[in-house]
Amino acid sequence: MFASRHPGAPREATPIEAYRDARENGAVLLDVREADEFAAGHAPGAVPFPLGRLATDGALPLAAAGRTVLAICRSGNRSQQAVTVLAERGVAAVNVTGGMRARAEAGLPVTTPGGRAGRVV
Repeated sequence: MFASRHPGAPREATPIEAYRDARENGAVLLDVREADEFAAGHAPGAVPFPLGRLATDGALPLAAAGRTVLAICRSGNRSQQAVTVLAERGVAAVNVTGGMRARAEAGLPVTTPGGRAGRVV
């Protein structure tokens, strides 16, 4: 399904692959950016869960239970850290390479909580 750059490395997906996996297979897009970043612009349907909370809180959002988690941040660095944390907990997790910046560049929707066009900050 998704590749990793090196054996044992976290699995990765492009924004387009992640978009398709969420739509077609029910994977959950977990946005690990801070609340202000999420509010400025996020992928429709993404679940906000900042990396700091993920690192200290053992519980995942209910929406992620039993589903593949597609971790996304602004550029891919925090989401890669999130995938490592999730994998240590036995969660099937995939890093969205390039993050929200790459998602926006690919022409995929970015929205605000109110449903208006968002921006990546």
